[in-house]
Amino acid sequence: MNRSYWHRQEDKPLFPELLWSRPENRLAAGKLFIIGGNVHHFTTVAESYQIAMDTGLGTARVLLPDALQKTVGKVFEAGDFVSSTPSGSFARQALAPILDASVWADAILIAGDLGRNAETAILLESLLQRTNLPMVISQDAINYITATPQAVKERSNTTLVLSLSQLQHLTKTIKFTQAVTFSMGTAQLVDWLHAFTTEYPIYIVTEHLNTILVACNGDVSTTKLKQEMPIWRTTIAAKASVWWLQNKQKPFAALTTAVVSDQE
Repeated sequence: MNRSYWHRQEDKPLFPELLWSRPENRLAAGKLFIIGGNVHHFTTVAESYQIAMDTGLGTARVLLPDALQKTVGKVFEAGDFVSSTPSGSFARQALAPILDASVWADAILIAGDLGRNAETAILLESLLQRTNLPMVISQDAINYITATPQAVKERSNTTLVLSLSQLQHLTKTIKFTQAVTFSMGTAQLVDWLHAFTTEYPIYIVTEHLNTILVACNGDVSTTKLKQEMPIWRTTIAAKASVWWLQNKQKPFAALTTAVVSDQE
């Protein structure tokens, strides 16, 4: 079978020109808006911020629910705070300041640690509908997407960094004709991702059989991990955000390069 859409990233990067042409100073290295956290969890957001800066990002702003202000406000200077629900998640009223801040940014990372809250679900859906910025979504933020996928089904500039089980759930709620199974081999999953991203404009990054798969507009790349990555979704989502905002016209190349850059 001729799988011209399958691009294997093995001993060498598939897109070395992206590695060679990175911005030389932070002023030209882009602005990332990171959203996440709830009163009980903040670690993923802090890790995402540090990974993005270490990846060569120019500037980042981090938005957190104000329920965290007393605990992290003095130790995390990059954070700004907006309205939270009584349970400590993002409230619907946070939408206006988030949209205002998004005008400043080149891309948005929904890092996770959002918790489970109906208001946060409404907020995220509204944000997806109100901005066309490149947006990377990962960790428990994916659960909001898989529950109500209408907001991303037809939205361009959306990358989901998700586990295979989350992808399976997304498939069911979207009612895609082909199912995802854990028994799939790499080639079968490549074929599935090709079909899915040909039909929908969503970009997918997932992991299966110690391999990271990136799918974008029908093209699929595979990168075998050289070592175990316990927080692969957090790491790759942050790196993908940076590479993508620095190469907006080349999403497939950018997302694929973000994977291999983590293996250097």
